[in-house]
This record gives sequence, structure tokens and C-alpha cells, in this order.
Amino acid sequence: MTTLDPQAILDGRTPGRPSLKLIVGMVVTSTCALAALAVFAFLGDGGTFFVGLALALLPVPILLSAVLLLDRLEPKPVRGLVSAFLWGAGAAAVGGLILNTLGYSFASVSFFGDDKGLVWTATVGAPVIEESLKGAVLFVLLWFRRNEIDGITDGIVYAAMVALGFAMMENISYYMQAIDAGGQGRLEAVFILRGLISPLGHPLFTAMTGLGVAWAANHRRGRIPAVMAGLAGAILLHALWNGAAAYGVRGLAVVYVLDFCLLLVLLTLVFFERRALVHQIGRHLPAYVPTGLVSPQDIVMLGHIQRRRDARRWARKVGGKGAARAMSDYQLGATELVLLHKRLDAGVIETDFFTTRRTQLLNLMAVARQALLLSRPGRQPVTPPWGPSGLKEPLPVGSRWPIEGRVQRPEAPLRQERATPRDAPSAQSTAEGPAQALSAESATAFAADVSRFFLDLGPPPSEDTADSSPDPTPHDHGAAR
Repeated sequence: MTTLDPQAILDGRTPGRPSLKLIVGMVVTSTCALAALAVFAFLGDGGTFFVGLALALLPVPILLSAVLLLDRLEPKPVRGLVSAFLWGAGAAAVGGLILNTLGYSFASVSFFGDDKGLVWTATVGAPVIEESLKGAVLFVLLWFRRNEIDGITDGIVYAAMVALGFAMMENISYYMQAIDAGGQGRLEAVFILRGLISPLGHPLFTAMTGLGVAWAANHRRGRIPAVMAGLAGAILLHALWNGAAAYGVRGLAVVYVLDFCLLLVLLTLVFFERRALVHQIGRHLPAYVPTGLVSPQDIVMLGHIQRRRDARRWARKVGGKGAARAMSDYQLGATELVLLHKRLDAGVIETDFFTTRRTQLLNLMAVARQALLLSRPGRQPVTPPWGPSGLKEPLPVGSRWPIEGRVQRPEAPLRQERATPRDAPSAQSTAEGPAQALSAESATAFAADVSRFFLDLGPPPSEDTADSSPDPTPHDHGAAR
């Protein structure tokens, strides 16, 4: 029997075991991070390493939480975020340390001497090397997993995760050097500057690369110029910050104000992109009302962050943790469906990929609804506070989802955008039966088969008990989420 993996469908990947590439990548990056920590511990004397490590780790949970708050409507896959963080803390940090040291020793000193060579490395060499290494994982995402980058918010989030990992490792080194150079007084000054005043320095720099990658992932033209412009912007901001240290407090204050204004601009962009997504929910989802998977009341709920949160709380109250998880799957499936339409409108995916992916998301939404019904066996479902909804009439087995309107093929042929295994999960990952259709009756039966995954209800009911179970059609009992 095929089991449903909601997270795999939401992530757009084939369900089952993690890919070998992911495992190898995480092992390599983790090994690099551990090697760097071992070097720091070896070079430090006494408790220097542990002091630097503790201070570097201190702001990380707060910063990670702030970054994740930006992407509440459509959270990114956890494995992708972890991989990005590990790349920054591992491969990028170790590569930057090695290349910066080699560049200073064999290039900067040879041409400019010790003092000027140090300034040249800090203002030119380090920004180019470090931003290129941090941006490398974003380039990999653009090439292999571009469908995970739905907008500028995703580009900023992935860039920030890479940069936070890199900054954490770099801060350990800076704090250890501060202790060796000036003791507690110097350490306090460096911690205030890097840990309190400018903890978002590296995320802001790399966010420029993230913006370029996000543009390339969602537009058919200007991809290479956008990526190069984003990388150039990251290098420039990084160079300005490093170079400002030569001008003392005034120089740092000017660049700090510049970075703060840039932060406000990025937050504004995220805000308006979220508003645009809410508008697109109201634009695209009404076409799916005939399927019974959404109602006008559901569309209102899905288009508001607080109402979505209230819906999950309601589901937990009436059906427990499993119902809340099913509600979350339903909401994320609907959001992914809207973003899929957005990418089709932009012409960056083909209609074949759109159709397959849409079927998977509709099936997930149907099973999540039925799972909410199964979360209250023997009891009548409670109408949700945002109004009645649900499958109005059971669809015949084998019928297709009645969706209004037709899918229009882009005017010009697409290049290098055809759905491949690296872009889309297998159609077999959605559910048993025809990949292009899932009726209300088959959704109910399939939800029972996978109820242990959703709701931990134990074994599925037998045929004798299935006939005596309450009718799960929402037109009799109210909404099913």
C-alpha cells in the first residue's frame, strides 16, 4: 500500500528515504563545521574557546526565530533550512578561512605589504570570497530546486540561514582574538558590536544575493544579470562594512544607518509580497469551489494569518494534535496551490508540471479534510467558527476535480523548465488510484488507510464497522478541515 507523506508533497519531492545527495551534503558540511571548531579549540588556551563559542551561540536562537517569522504563510522545508545553515557554518566558513588566509599571505602582503595588505584583504578579498561561498548554496537551489523559491521572501530566508551559520562560526574566531588581544574589555566591545549592534550584518549582505536568485527563479528573462547584480550588491555592502572600520566610530555609524535602512526596505518588500499572496488566494482559489475543497468562508480564513492560526487552534480543540496537523497540511496545500498558479502565470513552469503538481496538492487537501472528520470517530463534526464548508456532494469514483477555467500554455516555449525528477515528486507519491482524480468517497477511504499517520488512531476500520460509521460528507455535518 502506498502511504501518504504530506510533507513530501508540500516540499515537492519524492517521499521516502532522504536522498543520498542530501545525506552526503549534510555530512560534508557538518564535518567542515566540526573541523573548524576543533581548530579553534586547539588554538585557544584554557577557556578562551568555550567563552567564544558561548557568546557566538547566544543570539543564534533569537535570530533564527526572527528569520523564520518572515515566512509564516508558506514555511520552507526544514531539511532545506538546516542544509543552508550547515553550509554557512561548515563549508562556507572553512572555505572562507582558508582562502582569506592564503590570499592575505600570498597575494595581499606581496603586493601591498603587511598593513595595507590587511586592509585590502578585509575590504576586497574577504567580501568577494565570503559572499561567493555563501551564495554558492543559493545557486545550487536555483539550479536544482528552483521551485522551492516562490518569491523574494524565500530568497531572503535561505540567504539569512546561510549567513547566520557563517556569522556564528566567524564570531567564535573574533571573540577568541579579542580575548587574546585585550582581555575582557576588548571582548566586551567586540561582542557589543557584532553580537548586539550588528547581528544581522551578514544576513543583510547575503540577502542581496537571495534577491537576485529569487528574481531568477520567478522570471524567464534577465536571470543571469539578476544573480550577478545580487552577488555584486552583497559584496559591495560587505566591503563597505569592513572598510568603514578604518574610519572609526563615524564610519561604522554611517554604514550602520545604511544597513538599517536596507533592513527596513527588505521588511517592506516582504510585507507587500505577503499582501500580494493574500490577494492571489482570493483570486485563484474561487475556481476550486466546485471541487468542494474550499468554500468562500475558507478562502477568507486562508487569506488571513490570524484566522489561519485560529483554525489550527479550533482543529486541535475538536480533534487533538492530529486534527491540528491535518489543518496545517490543508492550509499549506492551499497556499502551495496558489503559488503554483503564480509560477504558471509568470511562465516559469510548463502546464504538464502544473497539472501533475496541482493534482497532488488537491489530493492532499482532500485527504486532510477527511482526516479531520476521522479525528472525531462516533461524534458529530463541529462547524468551524469561520462558517460552514466542505464537500457539498460526493463525487463519483473516478471523476475528475471540477475546476473552472482552463490552464493556458505560455505564449513562448520554455527552456530548461520541463518537470524532471529534480523538480517534481513522482505522481505515485500522491495516493493510490488515478493520479488525475480523487473523489470524495475515495478520499474518505484513503484517509482511513493513512489515519495512523495523520491522527494515530490505530488500525483502519473493517468493512463491517465502516458501514455503521457516521456519514463524513460535510453537507450534513458542517465543515471538515
